Amino acid sequence: MDEVYMRQALEMASRAYQMGEIPIGAIVVAKGEIIAEAHNEKELRQDATAHAELLALQRAAAHLGHWRLNEATLYCTLEPCVMCAGAMVNTRLGRLVFGSWDVKAGAAGSIFDLLRSKALNHQVIVEPGVLEAECSELLKKFFITMRKNAPASLSGQSTINKTGSF
Repeated sequence: MDEVYMRQALEMASRAYQMGEIPIGAIVVAKGEIIAEAHNEKELRQDATAHAELLALQRAAAHLGHWRLNEATLYCTLEPCVMCAGAMVNTRLGRLVFGSWDVKAGAAGSIFDLLRSKALNHQVIVEPGVLEAECSELLKKFFITMRKNAPASLSGQSTINKTGSF
């Protein structure tokens, strides 16, 4: 079922792409039901914290009527950042499944491993690399398009490196 749910997260990422947002999507599943979905809304809201994962966690908690998500799984298309990983620990998320690794800012095993840190009061089960190629391809396409359309003064700036990682 992980691939089925990740395809739903990819659909959310595609919606973000169409809106000019960095194409990251997230869904939360509990007891076999999608209870929340979101995509990045940083540009729409002009809010640096409007990451897909945070929005999905907030919506899941609202749906359930409580903040503890210990029986839920969050599916997201990119390895979460420190901010999002911290929120996953604080919501007591049961499991995280993600697509692409984020070798510049990831906090679920690439740069940091916040979700499995024994120093914290909660650990999250992490399943990386589900539909990794598809998740990575959408992000690459977005940043290539963004670079092509960027003003000359910004064209050298990007969050994608030469290997195609983010």
